[in-house]
Amino acid sequence: MAGDGAAVRLRDVVKVFGKKVRALRGVSFEVPRGAIYGILGPNGAGKTTTLRIIATLVRHDSGYVEVLGHRLPDERNLVRGRISYLPEDAGLYHRLTGWENLLYFAMIYSDTLEEARRMAELGVKLSGLSERDIHRKASEYSKGMARRVALARALMVGAELVLLDEPTSGLDVFSAYSIRKIIKNFAKSSGATVLMSSHNMLEVEELCDRVILINKGSIVAEGEPAELKERAGAANLEEAFIKLVGGVS
Repeated sequence: MAGDGAAVRLRDVVKVFGKKVRALRGVSFEVPRGAIYGILGPNGAGKTTTLRIIATLVRHDSGYVEVLGHRLPDERNLVRGRISYLPEDAGLYHRLTGWENLLYFAMIYSDTLEEARRMAELGVKLSGLSERDIHRKASEYSKGMARRVALARALMVGAELVLLDEPTSGLDVFSAYSIRKIIKNFAKSSGATVLMSSHNMLEVEELCDRVILINKGSIVAEGEPAELKERAGAANLEEAFIKLVGGVS
């Protein structure tokens, strides 16, 4: 099944936590290489669980998961060096500067200090922070600045597949705009596949080529933003989601 252009493929994926919490109920979708896909839904819909399964951090209970041509979980070690995952709660080392945070992680992905410095310099460029700000302690950063460094840290490593969990959660409108701009420019210039989750309907509509609507662990609908709005007879994705879920007649 590998080699046909799919970066991610899920078939009838089920995940149960404990004895009662059915987080995913037969989820199926594919993400082609080079695309920006959004998983859209309310809190508790199953977005994070889906991303964590794809990121090899959580094992699914049944179904089929393939990432970059390799089946999970059996071939997870062949996948981990080719993906990058930014959790919603990803933080920085507060005692280090922004530059030191980037360099530290770059050294994990590099064979030499020179290579790590080049990677960290790319991270600085991606973050968009000034020379002064990148050399400030992370403890002095606003939430938006910290998120920009954390995002740059995830993007600079050259992953083929980038997984972003609620990348603008809790940010003000200016910081969220900056984060969206970084993601959009990165995807355009790198050719990497981006799969992001969000409950921000307008954000996903702006960024994503195609959207997966999920609710209570099940896929409600999938399509291009314009297609989903037309199908639901809605003015925007938020209205489309509510209508397709069945919350509004």
